[in-house]
Amino acid sequence: MAVKDDAAPGDGARERDVDYRFTLANERTFLAWVRTSLALLAGAVAVLHLLPLGWAEWPRTAVGLLLAALAGVITVYAPLRWYRVQKIMSRGGTLRLSLLPLVTTFAVGLVCALVLLGNLL
Repeated sequence: MAVKDDAAPGDGARERDVDYRFTLANERTFLAWVRTSLALLAGAVAVLHLLPLGWAEWPRTAVGLLLAALAGVITVYAPLRWYRVQKIMSRGGTLRLSLLPLVTTFAVGLVCALVLLGNLL
């Protein structure tokens, strides 16, 4: 990134060069979120159409839609997060923690529990 001043005068936010290793790490993180989204979408397709679960229609639909919705959220989140992190790094700011990894972990755990309970009951 080139050095440029996008900020309003006096607010001290000035862009500077970011070490390419951090830029590439940010890109790898973006790609990991995209892979996660694709895996969740594949799981949704599997639950909705491929797996021979002896479930009623509504639990299968609920699990499939939960996976598909999470994939959609991650698909929207990934480029926004990539852009925001890149801007923060170029300005030398501090990165805040994201809640999406926790939400993703909870949702995947919930789906696993539903699948296990659905097969046991």
